[in-house]
Amino acid sequence: MDRPNLLSMTPAELTERLCSLGEPAYRARQLYGWMHKGAAWEEMTNLPAALRQRLAETAEYRIPHVEQKLVSAVDGTVKYLFSLADGECIESVFMRYEHGNTLCVSSQAGCRMGCRFCASTLHGRARDLDAGEILGQVIAAQRDMGERIGGIVMMGIGEPLDNYDNTVRFLRLVSCPEGLNVGLRHISVSTCGLADRILRLAEEDLPVTLSVSLHASDDETRSALMPVNNRYPIDTLLAACRGYFERTGRRVSFEYTLIAEKNDSPRDADALAARLHRGMQAGCHVNLILLNEVHETGLRGTARRSAEVFRDTLIRRGVNATIRRRLGSDIDASCGQLRLRHLTNPAAF
Repeated sequence: MDRPNLLSMTPAELTERLCSLGEPAYRARQLYGWMHKGAAWEEMTNLPAALRQRLAETAEYRIPHVEQKLVSAVDGTVKYLFSLADGECIESVFMRYEHGNTLCVSSQAGCRMGCRFCASTLHGRARDLDAGEILGQVIAAQRDMGERIGGIVMMGIGEPLDNYDNTVRFLRLVSCPEGLNVGLRHISVSTCGLADRILRLAEEDLPVTLSVSLHASDDETRSALMPVNNRYPIDTLLAACRGYFERTGRRVSFEYTLIAEKNDSPRDADALAARLHRGMQAGCHVNLILLNEVHETGLRGTARRSAEVFRDTLIRRGVNATIRRRLGSDIDASCGQLRLRHLTNPAAF
């Protein structure tokens, strides 16, 4: 986008911009508050009409538009297909837990990481989202639902650390006390394993939870499932994760999607436990995921009973492990599936 996105600006940057237009500093505070409520220009009634018009003509401010909203009849999970200013579409998922509401957000339109089991990557990456477009998903969902969102997982479409600068800026914006004020300790950042960026994130003084997509205990299997492993093999990745834990004191969560006849045997569980004991020593948790099957990948999910055996094997070997609660199973709540349908059959939307 040629015009600056006002939602990507910090309070200080917005103040500087408005002061450069001859406006008093308090106008920036008013505008910042309105934008983080998702208000349209015409709703900002305490701002002069001339200022609103000038900002609309010289800067970008647009909350993502809801193209489709699916609500699970099973558990109330809500999946959004959002369109952005240039027509690109992304997904977000609103989930209710006992401790509060969490939103899963996208960081890119599409993804270039090429993980074999993921729908998000089937058409590659169209572009990165700027920080305001990531933030806008939270604002739009909160406004639509009429409920506060107190937790965020960056596990939607895209690889957050492949869009590093915008991801970090988003984390600072969404936790800003003048804005949505979401606690950083209630935010998880997912990565497929960009080891150099993990170490860089450890130095940002952002106490988020690092969530690493592992999905295999050996390099041959992981490289077949995740091309990123050819650049950052498991030992390199675990060394970066260990560095993150040592630098931040924050436990690392390893995501492990169970895929039938690929990585789901008790022997795989034993090998995973041994690898984590060698590579991490402490400070980790394994989150087992039942594969949400995507027809185009040809991969099959693991039966629940097999997943339980896998979990119990890890626990017996001294590794903390749980099976992720499956939300929104009736609305294709796994990332990328709704956008994929939109790309392949836009007339249906």
